[in-house]
Amino acid sequence: MKRRDFLKSVGIGAAAMMLPSCATVKPGAGGVAKGKRPNIIVIVSDDMGYADIGCHGCKDIATPNIDSIAQNGILFTNGYVSCPVCSPTRAGLATGRYQQRFGYEFNTRRFQGKVGLPLTEITMAEVLKAAGYATGAVGKWHLGMRPEFHPLKRGYDEFFGFLGGAHSYINPRLNSTNPILRGTKPVDEKEYLTDAFSREAVSFIQRHRNEPFFLYLAYNAVHRPMQAPQRYRNSFKHITNPKRRTYAGMLTAMDEGIGKVLAKLREFRLEEDTLLFFVSDNGGPSKANGSRNNPLRAGKGTMFEGCIRVPFIVQWPRRLKRGLTYDHPVISLDILPTAAAVAKLPRDHKMNGVNLIPYLTGKKKTAPHDTLFWRTGQNHAVRKGNWKLVKMGGKTALFDLTSDIGETRDLTAERPDVIKEIEKTYEQWNSQMVAPLWKLRRRKKKPRKKTKKKKNK
Repeated sequence: MKRRDFLKSVGIGAAAMMLPSCATVKPGAGGVAKGKRPNIIVIVSDDMGYADIGCHGCKDIATPNIDSIAQNGILFTNGYVSCPVCSPTRAGLATGRYQQRFGYEFNTRRFQGKVGLPLTEITMAEVLKAAGYATGAVGKWHLGMRPEFHPLKRGYDEFFGFLGGAHSYINPRLNSTNPILRGTKPVDEKEYLTDAFSREAVSFIQRHRNEPFFLYLAYNAVHRPMQAPQRYRNSFKHITNPKRRTYAGMLTAMDEGIGKVLAKLREFRLEEDTLLFFVSDNGGPSKANGSRNNPLRAGKGTMFEGCIRVPFIVQWPRRLKRGLTYDHPVISLDILPTAAAVAKLPRDHKMNGVNLIPYLTGKKKTAPHDTLFWRTGQNHAVRKGNWKLVKMGGKTALFDLTSDIGETRDLTAERPDVIKEIEKTYEQWNSQMVAPLWKLRRRKKKPRKKTKKKKNK
């Protein structure tokens, strides 16, 4: 079956499900009707530190609303994304496939006007729209800026946000080439950007409460530029690091916005039957934004745990038990297959992610994945069971994550047999991937102008 033919099968199946025999909700009533498919919300934060939420032990910044998702759902202790940087992670999440399968290996920085998510790929929004879901994207897109890559061309009915990789939070005029858009039209947004995204997410839920909907809420918080709302100016005096103090305000604004989304679901009696994921797109770049990834090693842009293991939570109160942790490794590629399964859609076997629900309910006792892979250029990593192999800068290291979550003890010399086995597994996987569609070019440093020294008279 060709990739695009899959959408036809989804549409046919959805049409059968939407026959008059299905129960409906009275206009304005909200709530969940018998036979109604669950709503789906995916919330993505940007460059967030692993240690920066309360349910991961954060003490200096309160995140009660993000924590409430874990209290009402399941916290993944080994939750991963598929890339160490923003854009490829979003490509994998959108398609449920390792992005190296279609050449989306690097960030689009300095290529944003030319490249984007290949049109051959099917997105989560396209799958759910074909199944009769109202689809909306709010926030950061970062999957291409040309018209053919626009969210409205990739399965979304509505879009409010920006297309590039970063944006000012307080002055939209600073981003004239990357404006805030409603649909395809630039808007002069005056509200703090995180608050604006929360406002638009709440509005989408309110307008579509009587039909199944899919909301992709991709905050650019807590990505640079470091700009917190003025209302928090004196709220974090206990934080001495000025960069982290600003970070705290940015994170708090996002947490409050997530609280508004959750409150709107409760208001319309939708929370019980809404499948909601929260995930960061990669680990925090601590030096750049003041985030923290402890006890994990390193941060954004590496193959270590501090970059690819992230805050990752799911709730669906009607089906999943509350307040649990799940310790087997999962990856953001699993979000689309899980969403498609709860929407009662056929499985696309070209997806690399899996439907997590049988594992989370205990129906399946095994781990969802035997092995997880990462590749960015010459660097790669593999997690196989509790073993983690990292190859960066031509150097190979092996870690046992059971006893060494911080990747401090390299076991290369002690376990060459494990390295040989994992490298063989990686080569099999790597042979199925394609070459990158573009590569990052390093900017050449301009030579400094030599200044003539003045002779002393």
